[in-house]
Amino acid sequence: MKVYWQLQAKMIHRRFKDAGTEPLFAYILILIGFVGFSLYLFYKTSYAEYIYAFLALTLTVKLSDKKKNDFLKTCFLAHELKKIRVLENMITVFPFLFFLLYQQCFLTASVLFLLSFLMAFVNLDTQVNIVIPTPFGHKPFEFTVGFRNSFYLIIGVYVLAGIAVAADNFNLGLFAIGIIFLLVLGFYTQPENEYYVWIHALTPKKFLLEKIKIAVLFSIVLVIPAILLVLFFYREQFGLILLVMTAGCFFVIYMIVSKYAVFPDEMNVIQVLFLVVAAFYPPLLLVLIPYFFYKSVHRLNSLLK
Repeated sequence: MKVYWQLQAKMIHRRFKDAGTEPLFAYILILIGFVGFSLYLFYKTSYAEYIYAFLALTLTVKLSDKKKNDFLKTCFLAHELKKIRVLENMITVFPFLFFLLYQQCFLTASVLFLLSFLMAFVNLDTQVNIVIPTPFGHKPFEFTVGFRNSFYLIIGVYVLAGIAVAADNFNLGLFAIGIIFLLVLGFYTQPENEYYVWIHALTPKKFLLEKIKIAVLFSIVLVIPAILLVLFFYREQFGLILLVMTAGCFFVIYMIVSKYAVFPDEMNVIQVLFLVVAAFYPPLLLVLIPYFFYKSVHRLNSLLK
């Protein structure tokens, strides 16, 4: 069992090194980002503890993947596998538990601990065999794939927007809108095969502008149900809702140019750090987007002429 944990540590270290970042530096940045996000969430909404617990539990779902656990069964005895699964879940939710206790949310922390422990004994088949229709065409594959992979989360966010209206909590409604943009950012985290860039008969600049146009358009399509719901009950807050939507679109643009600035490699920790800093100071995007756009054009020159 010790070998398993050593292997996991080596794999994580290797991913950071492949991204050109020292693991220790990456851990410090992740810690700062996690604490900053947590403080911001609890400052913004009174429903933070429930959203926080939900986010922690979603992380344990992947650890309960049936294929992964079936493989582990071939490598470890039953009692060893149970220990591994329990430890994995506890390590994953520990930062969330610690912060919930710090916020004196003792009941939520207790429920999260219990559910995380029980999830260690559950195997989930995360592969969905049904084809979920999307409002997007085949061309923007990021949205087609991303929408199908996060379909239930998107529905959950729409429900959250409804709860915000029912509870007369405008800030929670804004948070729901922001969560949708956060999900969209996740559509662009993994670089595609170089072939799927090379086949475009476009210059690097036109390729990026086309990607940006599609991303902004479909981001608005995805977020518009939540916006209309919140706006219907808070018409006087139209300006603020529009500002949040505009900021969300700028973050999507940053994600695209940042992704192709290092293509075909994955985004590195520095780019993620810029994203976190921009979350607290959005005007920074006005500098970052042109910078990474220029780097993306230069990076794509070898694939697109």
